[in-house]
Amino acid sequence: MSEKAPLLNYRLTTSTGPEVKNEAANRRAKGSGEQRGPRSTATSTSTAIKTTRTLGVFFGVVIPTLLSMFSVVVFLRIGFVVGQAGFYQSICMFFVAYIIITMTVLSVCAISTNGALDAGGAYYMISRALGPEFGGSIGIMFFFANVCGSALYVLGLVEAIMSAFGVPEENVAVIGGSYRVLPSGYWWSLLYGTVLLFICFIVCLVGAHIYTKAAFLIFLIVTTVLASVFSSFFIVGPRLITLPDTPVMNSSTHAIANYTGLRLHTLERNLWSNYTVDYTTGTMMSFATVFAVMFNGCTGIMAGSNMSGDLKNPSYSIPRGTLAAVLTTFITYNLLGLLAASSCERRLLQRDYSFLGAINIWPPLVTVGIYSSAVSAAMSNLIGASRILYALSKDNLFGGVLALMKKTSPNGNPWASVLVSWLLVQMVLFAGKLNTIAVIVTIFFLLVYAAVNLACLALEWASAPNFSNWGYISQALIFHQVRKYLLMLDVRKDHVKFWRPQVLLMVANPRSCVSLLSFINDLKKSGLYVLGHVKLGLLDELPSDPMQSRYDSWLSLVDHLNIKAFVNLTLADSVRSGVQNLLFITGFGGMRPNTLVLGFYDNCPPQDHLKGKMSLPTGRGLDTVCPNKDLGEQQPPFFPQVRNADGPKDLAEEEYVSVITDAVKMGKNVTLARYFSQFHRENVLSSTRKTVPHQGMAGPFVDVWPLNMLRPNSRSYVDICSLFLLQLACVLHESRAWSQARLRLFLCVEEGVSLQDEEEAKLRMMLKELRISAQVQMVAWDQVVALHWLRQRREGEEVEDEKGDWTETFPNNATQLTDEYIHAVNNLIRRHGAPQPAVRFLYLPHPPADRRRYRAYLHQVDLLSQDLGPTLLIHGVTPVVTTDI
Repeated sequence: MSEKAPLLNYRLTTSTGPEVKNEAANRRAKGSGEQRGPRSTATSTSTAIKTTRTLGVFFGVVIPTLLSMFSVVVFLRIGFVVGQAGFYQSICMFFVAYIIITMTVLSVCAISTNGALDAGGAYYMISRALGPEFGGSIGIMFFFANVCGSALYVLGLVEAIMSAFGVPEENVAVIGGSYRVLPSGYWWSLLYGTVLLFICFIVCLVGAHIYTKAAFLIFLIVTTVLASVFSSFFIVGPRLITLPDTPVMNSSTHAIANYTGLRLHTLERNLWSNYTVDYTTGTMMSFATVFAVMFNGCTGIMAGSNMSGDLKNPSYSIPRGTLAAVLTTFITYNLLGLLAASSCERRLLQRDYSFLGAINIWPPLVTVGIYSSAVSAAMSNLIGASRILYALSKDNLFGGVLALMKKTSPNGNPWASVLVSWLLVQMVLFAGKLNTIAVIVTIFFLLVYAAVNLACLALEWASAPNFSNWGYISQALIFHQVRKYLLMLDVRKDHVKFWRPQVLLMVANPRSCVSLLSFINDLKKSGLYVLGHVKLGLLDELPSDPMQSRYDSWLSLVDHLNIKAFVNLTLADSVRSGVQNLLFITGFGGMRPNTLVLGFYDNCPPQDHLKGKMSLPTGRGLDTVCPNKDLGEQQPPFFPQVRNADGPKDLAEEEYVSVITDAVKMGKNVTLARYFSQFHRENVLSSTRKTVPHQGMAGPFVDVWPLNMLRPNSRSYVDICSLFLLQLACVLHESRAWSQARLRLFLCVEEGVSLQDEEEAKLRMMLKELRISAQVQMVAWDQVVALHWLRQRREGEEVEDEKGDWTETFPNNATQLTDEYIHAVNNLIRRHGAPQPAVRFLYLPHPPADRRRYRAYLHQVDLLSQDLGPTLLIHGVTPVVTTDI
């Protein structure tokens, strides 16, 4: 196996390798305690890898990245950026720079979590994503970017040292104390830089673990210095600052500048740009040149990635550590820019890049921070360059040219690559000034970042099967939170005060029930809403589960109708068994359906409401016929065409009532929806925008009949089913779309007689406590219904007292109800339905215990709701009302 996957060499073997031949010997050796064969080799190799990979998230990624980004820029160039570009353009620069690096960081996260990482950092990621040929050219560019970056930080350190300790040149007046002892000049600066670079080289030559230990100490120093810098802006009062003398500027003018402290007028003067000559190079500045210098403070994002060969778990450490460091530096840079613009005169920002030391509560502390951060950043880039060169040599992309770079020390440190990287950095030091090479470094890093982003884009376009999907972090967070809260949603802690409808709507064919789907979406009131469907068939007779391929089309239906619902499909030998399965398994924990909604069992001709209105994810229309390439046949449209009015049904009357009975046995409320093909939601709800004189805004009516019409001897309006029916109507009224609806509550009483005092008091109190605003209407029904029944009784037997209480002698067995009585009730409901309501809520009686009465039961319910328009027949078994607080 090639060196492209060194971590897998000790795991993956071919079937003809020597390890296979030794397998029998290994088995024989178990008894004697011998440790031979691939198992011992794998163990030793794994142990060796673990000993060379010792760094975690904080020490291996966060600290190197922060120190690389908190380099000389934060201490020596924050004033330069604000002084030249002004506060507004400085903020724009920071935003542009961090948009670039954030996109790159996300790409790094995507690639670094795609598999095992070896030494080489970003080069390793790119080469393994796009191939070594393309990655090799980018690797060379990234190598030189790190080389130039290391030189830049060394030059920044030299600049800071010369600013504090350098003796001015002959044509500049001497300003300062006896501490200015170092000779100045180009060659002297080169010498100082060489010495500093050699110190960094020695540390990197010893190994990355030494750098890590030193980096933690430097990190503490830099953090302390930054804390003192921020506090100094609020503690140190206004003062005059002596500007440094350079041969570029005339030392006889403007030698003093003001530090005003935090002042609004100072901020106002520093809002806009004022590009001038850079006093260190004599070059006229512009937006591009200032951005190039500033961007070098953001290029350290790869410092953690460059340590991939030394990280215990690169795929875990690199994304988390890099994102944390980027966020920290972004906040710090913007705050420093704001404080500098609010407290320093423009001349001070443009003529003294080390002004933070002059205004600090203890100036030497800033000097220590500059030195520490510069040394750390220089070492970080030197290590990064050496690791990239080592990775390039391992891939043999340049033949024997880089063969020497493979040499490593016993502890795995690529000393040859460190040596070559050090020599190249030394050559770049001849440039002499930080701002001179800043543009070059910026170009290198921008190209590298573009390549990293291109790597992810190319993998996405190519749909590489072995690449991690981009995914959506929001989905991962949602999954985590949903799982956590589902576990917290303990069904043992359910309380009636917080009851809400959680609906399972059984859909035979969505073509014919579009209006019902939308209506139940309004009725759920932020509760669970599940569309259930039963496909008749046996899995034993099929090659695979046919329902798996149908979810996408059902979800497309949900999207098309703009409803908030889940989909649950099942395969069963009967509709009844399928509904039982769905009631048993649908939902999780406390989020399980408590209400089953069924379409009504009647002979109304179904209508197709989806024809020509919906497309499937495959790109073909809902109604198009697609050829089956495998079988050479024509596949029918996914949702079957609606059946003819006289066509066969999937279940008989007895099975339909059995489904209702099963749901009640399982403690589920049952709702039968009838005539919803006549329900047009847009027309109904559009009436809320019409104004009726003397009535204000008109709205749809919702009629509620809470009495069991098939049990006229029971006049209770406060049983569980009646209360559930009222609550469901109230829930519909509280939904946003139905907020303008008006509830009408119809109470059946004897003519001239109201409810019993106790019953009426209960009802009034219940409506008040439930905060149900309804128009209550008393409906006299004895002349229409009760007396009609009494006339039927007189034909067969004599009644002792004509004025006696007829409810005492009224039979409570539904088998004695006549069609004439139910027709009379139906006429009563229709007669009191003016204006026509949008929907009616009726009491659904409990199915009979005798299965032989199922047909008669369904016949009576059919007569009761005949021609009433959109109607819900509701049987509730769940307590939904409490007056406890």
